[in-house]
Amino acid sequence: MDELKEENLKNVDEAELEEKTVVEEIKEEQEEEEDDEEALPHSEFLDIFEEGLALMVQDPLLCDLPIQVTLEEVNSQVALEYGQAMTVRVCKADGEVMPIVVVQSATVLDLKKAIRRYMELKQQREGGVKHISWKYVWRTFHLVFNGEKLEDDKRKLKDYGIRNRDEVTFLKNLRRK
Repeated sequence: MDELKEENLKNVDEAELEEKTVVEEIKEEQEEEEDDEEALPHSEFLDIFEEGLALMVQDPLLCDLPIQVTLEEVNSQVALEYGQAMTVRVCKADGEVMPIVVVQSATVLDLKKAIRRYMELKQQREGGVKHISWKYVWRTFHLVFNGEKLEDDKRKLKDYGIRNRDEVTFLKNLRRK
């Protein structure tokens, strides 16, 4: 009987030892995986991300986006596809047309903010002027649609009759004497 107890205790001890060994091996494997993840330098992570991004931008829905695309631009493009957003074509005096994407329920202020964001991204990509005083821009210029000035920042674009792909002109204010 004592021999049976001893053998059972020995079997239990061996099982516990094996269990501890298995647990320790699993912990070691997890630590190695974490070390492998941390071992990749930032530049390699960036390369992997850019490769994935390049594949994503080849999609017909996203092919119009620039190579250095932002998440905001991807979301805007998806919103356009689902009819949740619209493109307002803002025409400058020099003939440049800026395709500005805003939500369907956007206000004039939302359009102005989107123009600002578009210009900031364009400058970053092209390395243009470092700073623009938007306070000065909106004091000096205004937006016009079908001869009507978009003066009320809180008014919705739809209230002015602006729909998808409509053109809004970016004009300089005339001086009052």
